[in-house]
Amino acid sequence: MLVGYSSSSEEENDPVVQDGKRPAEEDDGCSARKKPKTQGEVPKTRLPLPGCLLTMFPEELDPQTEDRSLHGGRIRSFKHERGNWATYVYFPYQPEEEFVELLDQMVSVAKAHGVALSPQEEFHLSVSQTVVLRHHWIQPFTRSLRAGLTLRKRFCCSAERLKVYCNADRTRTFLGMEVCTGHAQLLDLVQIVDRTMSEFLLETFYKDPSFHVSLAWCVGDMTEPMRECLKELQSVFDGCEEGPFLLRLDCRELRCRTGNRIFHFPLQL
Repeated sequence: MLVGYSSSSEEENDPVVQDGKRPAEEDDGCSARKKPKTQGEVPKTRLPLPGCLLTMFPEELDPQTEDRSLHGGRIRSFKHERGNWATYVYFPYQPEEEFVELLDQMVSVAKAHGVALSPQEEFHLSVSQTVVLRHHWIQPFTRSLRAGLTLRKRFCCSAERLKVYCNADRTRTFLGMEVCTGHAQLLDLVQIVDRTMSEFLLETFYKDPSFHVSLAWCVGDMTEPMRECLKELQSVFDGCEEGPFLLRLDCRELRCRTGNRIFHFPLQL
């Protein structure tokens, strides 16, 4: 709904309306004349903005989202600004029951070594860096991705060896599982995603990527204490009754998360 607002000049020239009636005509029978405003008159008030305009930008976050205490001590890689959406492209991983049990054991082992790991809320394999996408770029960005993925077929990849790494600003340390099969197909997809990133002058993926699924994280640079207990952590996955645990990822649908929206790109059979 659009609401028109009168200009200041119009407000000055309009007669004051009281109780739904206009001022009475002059006694001499002439056509009605506008009475000059007096100091006692109540000024007009502007209509409030419609709710649809106030909620036009759903990506706006509450100022509390900048509070680190609400996110386990995590620090944003970039400050939230109006119209900027954090965006990345990935394959989701749906964990098996056995995987969740092993992850709980691994967190306990790390805690015994003084490292407070927090399991990831969701698991995925990234084929892009996290970039800042402007709100009005979302549709053309996702269209470009979809066009590039038209002929790509689904595949499977797997991971088995643990890896410790930090993010770029070294504010968080991660424990991940490195991919051992499907590397060539993943590199092919990275090239497609990178072309779309380049179209929008966004940062492309790492030059020599090491694909992995992040399992858990902790605040700060804890690479050294993590590496000291890495062998023991690996033994949790290798000591399964049926042999070493192998994380299998069915790469049938690529996804793009931008802000609170997720776009799905199914690959061909």
